[in-house]
Amino acid sequence: MTGVIDQIDRALDMTAAVVKGITDDGLAVPTPCPGWDVRTELNHLVGGMRIFAAELTRTDAGADHETDWLGGDPHAAFATAADLDRAAWHRPHVLGMTVHLGFGAVPGPMAALIHLTEVLVHGADLAIATSQEALLDEHACASLLTVMVGMDFDTFRRPGMFGPALSAPAGAPAHHQLLAFLGRTLPPH
Repeated sequence: MTGVIDQIDRALDMTAAVVKGITDDGLAVPTPCPGWDVRTELNHLVGGMRIFAAELTRTDAGADHETDWLGGDPHAAFATAADLDRAAWHRPHVLGMTVHLGFGAVPGPMAALIHLTEVLVHGADLAIATSQEALLDEHACASLLTVMVGMDFDTFRRPGMFGPALSAPAGAPAHHQLLAFLGRTLPPH
């Protein structure tokens, strides 16, 4: 497949490792995503993966984005969503599709970049919240940041998406730089 599909695969693998380390008592911990705890952000991520998979396979996701997708087993819910998501992105000609998202229709390559951002960024948020930053793929975070800096990203800076870019401290790891670019305020180290 193409490079962005491989990047989605790596982001899914990275985020799966983070999710595996989330404990039941860690679900209530706040994340860098304003107003969200781990459970809320994980639920948002799982819902997004299920909805993307349904859109790419032209099936019904069965629920809307903010439904309780996690139920009583967040780990199993994530694993199921990740499997469906990965399979959907590996369908033939998926990048040639027009993908309908909540804010409108986008070409397949842009949808893939948006989805990569969702999986990688929410995975980083969850890792920070649960003290698992060592599991993050710094190369993937740096690569995505480079792409974002090189595009007109201001169209995505709106409530419910991303805030104004913040400054990351000098020498900050790539995931901190990426999250700061997206407007996330990080806890001090």
